[in-house]
Amino acid sequence: MAFHSKYVCQQCGYESTGWMGKCPECGTWNSLVETVVSTNSKSQTRNSKQASNTKSQIQKLSEIKSSATARISTKISELDRVLGGGLVGGQVVLIAGEPGIGKSTLLLQLSNNLGNVLYVCGEESVGQIKVRADRLNVKKADINLLESTDVDSVVEAIDAPTAIIVDSIQTMTTGDLSGMAGSVGQVRECAFRLLKAAKEKNIPLFLVGHVTKEGTVAGPAVLAHIVDTVLWFEGDKTLTTRVLRAVKNRFGPTDEVGVFEMQDRGLMPIADLEKAFLEKGIKNVSGSVVTSVMQGTRPLLVEIQALVVPTKLAIPRRVAQGIDSRRLELLLAVLTRRCGLPLYDNDVFVNIAGGLKVTEPASDLAIVLAVASSFYDKAISSKTIAIGEVGLLGEIREVVAQEKRFKEAKRMGFTVPIGSKEVKFVSQAIKQLFK
Repeated sequence: MAFHSKYVCQQCGYESTGWMGKCPECGTWNSLVETVVSTNSKSQTRNSKQASNTKSQIQKLSEIKSSATARISTKISELDRVLGGGLVGGQVVLIAGEPGIGKSTLLLQLSNNLGNVLYVCGEESVGQIKVRADRLNVKKADINLLESTDVDSVVEAIDAPTAIIVDSIQTMTTGDLSGMAGSVGQVRECAFRLLKAAKEKNIPLFLVGHVTKEGTVAGPAVLAHIVDTVLWFEGDKTLTTRVLRAVKNRFGPTDEVGVFEMQDRGLMPIADLEKAFLEKGIKNVSGSVVTSVMQGTRPLLVEIQALVVPTKLAIPRRVAQGIDSRRLELLLAVLTRRCGLPLYDNDVFVNIAGGLKVTEPASDLAIVLAVASSFYDKAISSKTIAIGEVGLLGEIREVVAQEKRFKEAKRMGFTVPIGSKEVKFVSQAIKQLFK
């Protein structure tokens, strides 16, 4: 069957034989995407006849039998947790994250655990993969490396592996399209062909995805739609902790996370997760408060650090690491207006220790108490745990799974809780602790 390519506008459907920056039909810029078209009219006629002869059957939901999905363990506990118990036959997983965060390292460890894996080296040579394998002590003889960026060659090479790993999908190309690797048309077409092969042979497929400077997966949005699972690697590359999240998962929950520690021998699951982000040995220092955030279904204790220093600038600086800077501005306004803290002539720096990113409002109370602690230069007891959302009126609100968080914190030795039940307003908490 012969193929050729044409350019189709993603907005209005206008077709062109060549790429143009602006669609002449609807006027949209950069909307024409290269698409593969079959030129075999006989095959098209035959396929259309087969499609017309095939009758789709309507089935009632109540008549469909429920079947348990068989799982394939990756033998990496935190990865199995995020996937929902393990891999499923034919599951297509897109794993993305910043360069150097550990995607290739994790997948090479996965290859060693599963065995008989087809590892497609699109970014690195087989020699570079061998160097990493020696460092990670990966010695399985049945890991098959294929150094190729031609997706059609990869599909032909698929025999009966346990899993397929493509590193990365942005390096794959097909000769049926003239676009360069990483273009929207190439990424979409290559992903479709790999997905079709994996589904037909019921083989799990891992696709490594690049990220843009905006923090999204590079390429067309359809890439995240057609895969079964989207995993996101995050963490500070200068630190050892890595967090793996499920952004989408058709075979499991999306509220679970896996936490790893980057070591010389690879990514190791963290067993003592509760203390993963707490610094040991540092006590009674002003500007430090511990809180609990939910990572999936598990409470995670994190340390909020704040530093308040006088400034001579006309506009004081507000620097936030690990939290939304706009949320910090809101909380500082509450401290200034409702609690009487003159922060308008001070620089305020807030950091989540360990490189974790916190988005839920349960950390609000710990943030404002850490800022107040640094402002008054008075330390809070190391046995204190602060959990609660702070409103614009200065009130402390209850958060989701609050009792579960306090219970877990108490088990870890934090016996002085501060929440909506102990105090109703932030001003009351500050008076009790610092005045």
